[in-house]
Amino acid sequence: MKTTNVGGTVIDEPKSREAVKLVGDKRAGSKAAVKTSQIYLDGKFYAEGEAKVSVFDHGLLYGDGIFEGIRFYNGRVFRLEEHLERLWDSARSILLEVPMSQRAMTEALLETIRQNDLREGYIRLIVTRGVGNLGLNPEQCKKPSVIIITAQIALYPEVVYRNGLSVVTCATRRTNPSALNPAVKSLNYLNNVMARIEANLANADEALMLNDEGNVAECTADNVFIVKRGQVFTPPITAGALRGITRSVVFEIAAETGIKVTEADITRHDVFIADEAFLTGTAAEIIPVVKADGRPIGTGKPGPISLRMIARFREMTRETGTPIYS
Repeated sequence: MKTTNVGGTVIDEPKSREAVKLVGDKRAGSKAAVKTSQIYLDGKFYAEGEAKVSVFDHGLLYGDGIFEGIRFYNGRVFRLEEHLERLWDSARSILLEVPMSQRAMTEALLETIRQNDLREGYIRLIVTRGVGNLGLNPEQCKKPSVIIITAQIALYPEVVYRNGLSVVTCATRRTNPSALNPAVKSLNYLNNVMARIEANLANADEALMLNDEGNVAECTADNVFIVKRGQVFTPPITAGALRGITRSVVFEIAAETGIKVTEADITRHDVFIADEAFLTGTAAEIIPVVKADGRPIGTGKPGPISLRMIARFREMTRETGTPIYS
């Protein structure tokens, strides 16, 4: 299932149990309440139907660009500085010059939210290589483009956070860091898309992606954690995992509560015999996993550490972040 906001903008997130609310929709089903969302594009705001990029943009032609998915809660953008730092790291890695400062990017992002009169939702921040010719040489692209899109998103309904989701191991391997490092959050997500297709065909909520060594790297859109005998384990970045922002929050919560977190190689066997498992990501937040490849994990229900992580994460999102309207 595709998720859309008003005007038909497709939001690239997992297929099952999705719900995305309409931007500006104050009364469900009321046409009078629907407000066309405003898209930031290279310094100007456009109505959703008027926001357009060139067919010669190398972000479209070759996936040459970077992005961040960012959440905001209760009038505050959660972990904005960390997201922008990762965006700039991705840009440096692929020799893409972001055409504005981090301060200017912050203001553009906050103003986009204000233009859409939102207090909670999701931001897709994109920087493309820009317009060039049909050759792939990035030197042909003279000016990168910046696009900022807002949407209200609930990736899974609340019942899934209480009951957990299922994952399946896919045949598509995670891209080797020596070929295309997953640390670069690039617009080229075909590797993840192919794995997502496998999850769809298996009627699973998510797909476990293994690396070339056969160890768990991550899921198509989330980092992976397992719990065994009260300790938490997650694959290291070197296994092919993205350095997730929500992943780092789990480390902070664990430190607060005295739970040990270890970065270590994880096999499918480790997932099967785990007492608990959960995934983390900006869109999914922290969500329990209760079944892997048809096998129940632990009791087959979300475990106490997973639920504790979810509760504390929600407290943090309500209480911290960069103010939008102050």
